Amino acid sequence: MIFVTGGAGFIGSNFVLDWLAQNDEPVVNFDKLTYAGNMNNLASVRQDPRHIFVQGDIGNTAQVAALLAQHKPRAIVHFAAESHVDRSIHGPAAFVETNVNGTFGLLEASRAYWNALPDDEKAAFRFLHVSTDEVYGTLGPNDAPFTETTQYAPNSPYSASKAASDHLVRSYHHTYGLPTLTTNCSNNYGSYHFPEKLIPLIITNARAGKPLPIYGDGQQVRDWLYVSDHCAAIRRVLEAGKPGEVYNVGGWNEKANLDVVHTLCDILDELDPKAGGSYRDQITYVTDRPGHDRRYAIDARKIERELGWKPVETFDTGIRKTIQWYLANQEWVKDVQSGDYLKWVEKNYEQRQNPVETK
Repeated sequence: MIFVTGGAGFIGSNFVLDWLAQNDEPVVNFDKLTYAGNMNNLASVRQDPRHIFVQGDIGNTAQVAALLAQHKPRAIVHFAAESHVDRSIHGPAAFVETNVNGTFGLLEASRAYWNALPDDEKAAFRFLHVSTDEVYGTLGPNDAPFTETTQYAPNSPYSASKAASDHLVRSYHHTYGLPTLTTNCSNNYGSYHFPEKLIPLIITNARAGKPLPIYGDGQQVRDWLYVSDHCAAIRRVLEAGKPGEVYNVGGWNEKANLDVVHTLCDILDELDPKAGGSYRDQITYVTDRPGHDRRYAIDARKIERELGWKPVETFDTGIRKTIQWYLANQEWVKDVQSGDYLKWVEKNYEQRQNPVETK
């Protein structure tokens, strides 16, 4: 039995689905079901007895402690987090509450549970914390990619809250001996991605005939990681990672945002052409995000060297699979685009509506 937090979100639900597709070990899926938690992501395992869903808050230490005592997991995989930079700019308090205080509460419950285990189960237990490359800050165009020893320099409330949670997890290993593992991943994409993020936003806006908003000049560079590759990396770290270690997980796919949007438009032109032109015609440049990091890049050699993991998908293969999934799952897209989501989009972009000049 493993205990997964945030397993109804984008990466968490992909992890749960992949896990159950590959082995028979049950999963306790613990999720608060905020706007980004979606039980429709898990429809295919709704009747699966190996999938035990519990709604709750990682900050509720008593609830977590009771669940750990009841189900006796051999590992905790911690995805639960507020994760959108723009939302953290508009409302940072929720990010501190979930990512910092929530992780603290989860660590406290986990430490108490772990301390009470028999020696053999205690030695085998793992707490795997899923984090982000954004904790490292930003890179110049010619800087070397982030490694596991890169100094932390978070630049948004979101990344600062994740950096704080990373430090808490590290401290619980070094102070209390809790066998923790941390992964810092690059930008994920794939199925079940909530449409506030770049790739699903562009796909859904393009098909709806809406503007495709590009922040600033669109030359912000990200390393793109297909979500199933990320899930495979987490499984491998859980299986063979050394307690106390950090593993950076990247896709070796650095792309400028504008190039990503061009690729999306071109594949949509092929797979779902619109009358009278290209989806590129809908591209609109808008005011950049405050404090927008210019470039992220992950050096994923450590996880390949020590654990034998490397991504299977290239950006070209992964992005095509992603677009095909969205085209085949329009009911899912319709369901997640609720009134609350539409209000958020309006709020986020109302200050960016005037197109900006780019050179």
